[in-house]
Amino acid sequence: MIQVAVLMISNKVLSGQEPDKIRKSLEDTLTNHQLTLLSYEVVADDRQAISHRLSTLCQTAAPHIVFTLGGTGVRPTDWAPEATRDVIEKEIPGIGEAMRAASLKKVGTAMLSRGTAGIKGVTLIINLPGSVRGAQENLAVVLPLLEHMVAKIGGVAPQ
Repeated sequence: MIQVAVLMISNKVLSGQEPDKIRKSLEDTLTNHQLTLLSYEVVADDRQAISHRLSTLCQTAAPHIVFTLGGTGVRPTDWAPEATRDVIEKEIPGIGEAMRAASLKKVGTAMLSRGTAGIKGVTLIINLPGSVRGAQENLAVVLPLLEHMVAKIGGVAPQ
């Protein structure tokens, strides 16, 4: 079974100013696709904090996949792609391109998304948008290929 960690990137959720609107729907989606959620954490909108947490997750929890939520846009506080690139050994730009292409069919602002993906050891890191709808739509793009991707990286064998 594929093991997943989630890193929500949000100062407002971390401080309690806003509720985490994504967690429940994301947990349901992961469960419905037989993915095991190892951890769900919230980290500040800070490049170093994100990089540090991603690196630590990959080394200690060793999930097959880490999904980041938020921080993929053009705001001054959006650092998920840069923090991901700070940590990964190999970038997989096609994942971000595929998610943007699918999203552009629904909303023009999808071209502002800068999310990417890459590999750290045997962990696949994928940046998802911070909105419930955006995260679910982008997740739908990658879900059919997760088992194949994880197997290719060396995490688990395909079934």
